[in-house]
Amino acid sequence: MKKEKIISKFKNEDEEREFWATHSPLGYFDTREFKRASFPKLKPSVKSISIRLPEDMIAELKTLANKKDVPYQSLAKIYLARQISLERASSRIPLEKENRKVNTPHVTGAGS
Repeated sequence: MKKEKIISKFKNEDEEREFWATHSPLGYFDTREFKRASFPKLKPSVKSISIRLPEDMIAELKTLANKKDVPYQSLAKIYLARQISLERASSRIPLEKENRKVNTPHVTGAGS
């Protein structure tokens, strides 16, 4: 059983932030004493935006949302979150894959 390290007093939040950015909390706390916390009333901060969409896209979104029995704006947030997650995952492609050349067929224009 290893001994817990002592956390020194910090002069300000910046100093504390710097400390925890370079140190693991696992050496400073006994994980056996941890208890699962629940924050049921905690809601993420949200900001209203206005976005212009084609009417047929909104109609289709409302139809899909109705089939899923969710508000269409909630469904739009789900779709946006999913696409953002996919984009983030695709940007984590290893460098060697990014540098490979893709074989594309040669397309000739009219008159060549």
